[in-house]
Amino acid sequence: MTPDDFRAAAHAAADLVSDYLDGLPARPVWQPMDGTARAALLDAPLPAGGTALTELLAAVERDVLPYPMGNGNPRFFGWVNSAPAPAGVLATLAAAAMNPSSAGGDHADVHLERTVVRWIAELVGFPHPAGGGLLTSGTSMATIVCLAAARNRAARAAGWDVREDGLAGLPPLVGYVTGETHSCVRKAAELLGLGSRHLRTVATGPDGRLDTADLRAAIERDRAAGLLPFLVVASAGTVGTGAVDAFHPIADLCAEQGLWLHVDGAYGAFGRLDPAIAHRYAGLERADSLALDPHKWLGVPVDCGCALVRDTGELRGTFSLVPSYLRDEAAGELGWFSEYGTEQTRPFRALKVWATIAHRGRDGLARDIARCTELARHLGELVTADPELELLAEVQTSITAFRYRPAGLDEAGLDALNRELPAAVQRRGRVFVTGARLGDREMLRACLLNATTTEADLALLLAEVKSAAADLHTIYRPDTEDS
Repeated sequence: MTPDDFRAAAHAAADLVSDYLDGLPARPVWQPMDGTARAALLDAPLPAGGTALTELLAAVERDVLPYPMGNGNPRFFGWVNSAPAPAGVLATLAAAAMNPSSAGGDHADVHLERTVVRWIAELVGFPHPAGGGLLTSGTSMATIVCLAAARNRAARAAGWDVREDGLAGLPPLVGYVTGETHSCVRKAAELLGLGSRHLRTVATGPDGRLDTADLRAAIERDRAAGLLPFLVVASAGTVGTGAVDAFHPIADLCAEQGLWLHVDGAYGAFGRLDPAIAHRYAGLERADSLALDPHKWLGVPVDCGCALVRDTGELRGTFSLVPSYLRDEAAGELGWFSEYGTEQTRPFRALKVWATIAHRGRDGLARDIARCTELARHLGELVTADPELELLAEVQTSITAFRYRPAGLDEAGLDALNRELPAAVQRRGRVFVTGARLGDREMLRACLLNATTTEADLALLLAEVKSAAADLHTIYRPDTEDS
């Protein structure tokens, strides 16, 4: 392959991607793949010979781009998956061309990562000592990093060295979550040897926020039983409804009890940029750690999470291990990023974060986020005004939780209908919405992350929900033939 071959293919790829992004609004948001298309990917034989770049691009155009997840479309309201920021898309190509290991050393990606981690902390108002964080694959990995530091601090306070001795013999460490806490916290507890049995689920109030009175009572019960409470996980935007916990009273209790306060801000922490809802985040800066995802509300192309920790020493003390072959005087006093997390070879995530933030600036990001929260509140108003729909929770960030509630269905029928409804809407292809369970009720949850979404898109979402529900309604309507 000559340089001219690559240049020509790169230009063709840029045109292909540009056309793809430009055409998204006019296409179905998502549709199931037909069997032939699916088999073309699943059953592709291992090629014996090489394939020209032009042929590879043709295959991408034919077999991959026509079948997206849908999250690039402004009518995608599912899960918490954003459209990719154009600046991040471009930067991804340059980062791949450099292809460094961002574990450490004296090269551009290492220094740029320290800067963008600081920028992220500044965006959400979290204190940032030098070395107090790193980029990860996502909040799931960031949570493991943060909880590992919390575990080691708690064990050390009990006279135990987890790195040397493991957990055997140490009284169980106990953490506290709510029913809306993301599943990555339980996974982290299991992987770190804490055991999900020692994650206590505390109550939430009617607003979906953690009940500190119930938290205090749970801590006292566990201390009386000879256990070691060590962790509280609060949320800066729950996965179901986007609820933001009241951080000041939780931080007060954690300070009194000597517990590590971790905040899951995967998607919602960036809501602090919106002046209309910034008050909800008061006290976030008091947390010991914060996990969040630039690849959610900021639109940085996947993958990119971030772990922020108040005490750099706790983070480095948990992970630092420098074999002789990695000694590097150029690393400086902060050392390598591999001393602050689990990864050794690390991808160049920082460039796409830098490009995304630099392209929009703080003010541009704040406008985008404010637009999303405004749309979510408007959707909540539309739901409230419709007698066939029911708003299930206050719209606190940019998630609107609701359900279809026609007359003539009992609770069992409503649950069955709303459980089937998201998939029925998705198959129609015009909008994409997902479902979840809130307490004992099935719901639809529309997540607004795309600032190009319009009020017309919201109206179409509700029209599609009602149309798909009408088709399902007859299935779940009680039999009234003999009445």
